[in-house]
Amino acid sequence: MRPVAAVAHRGDPYRVRENTLGSLRSAIDCGADAVEIDVRLTLDETPVLLHDASLKRLWGHDRPLDRLALAQLKELTLGGVPTLHEALLATGAHRLMIDLPGASERSVRTIVGVVRECGAAERVYYSAGAATMLAVRAADPSAELALTWTTLAPPRPVLLAAVRPRWLNYRFGLVSGELVDRVHRDGALVSAWTADTRRTMRRLLAHGVDSITTNRVDVLGRVLDSHR
Repeated sequence: MRPVAAVAHRGDPYRVRENTLGSLRSAIDCGADAVEIDVRLTLDETPVLLHDASLKRLWGHDRPLDRLALAQLKELTLGGVPTLHEALLATGAHRLMIDLPGASERSVRTIVGVVRECGAAERVYYSAGAATMLAVRAADPSAELALTWTTLAPPRPVLLAAVRPRWLNYRFGLVSGELVDRVHRDGALVSAWTADTRRTMRRLLAHGVDSITTNRVDVLGRVLDSHR
């Protein structure tokens, strides 16, 4: 039986605020095979961990990230938003799945460059839609990619040939046994997001997915143990 990877969505957000170093460490302590993080750039083009375009939801400041320099960001969040460099150091040899919301070709090059400078290219993989994945492929021809796909219609062969994804990354409600079989026949692996109930996790396992992303990695770990 093929092992199924447990991917912790933004760390361990039910216990510790998402996309913080404490959340990443908590997810790893809970047994995550990989931790998914979201990376954006500050005004001075430093890659940091933040899903939203502003600080409002998580940090209570209605300030757009792209209008804040790193020093301002650190001051507003009391150091709570880590840089990508800090996250790579804090997670040691563990796998990171870098999601790239709102990315441009320029920001992709910057993020990929930091990963390379930190010597982390072998343990990092990237997820996003087609345009961003093409930018990552251009920036790093050897990068491991998870192409996020949001419809049941399969990606066109010409896109797959250009992106060369290892994974097709689907919202859990789209996943069926037939879809998994088709993706496997085409030579890719299937990752599913974001499954937070035991029922959904078990359904995905029954369909034969290769990776499950969850906000409750401790629960997923127990489900995987019972499935083996």
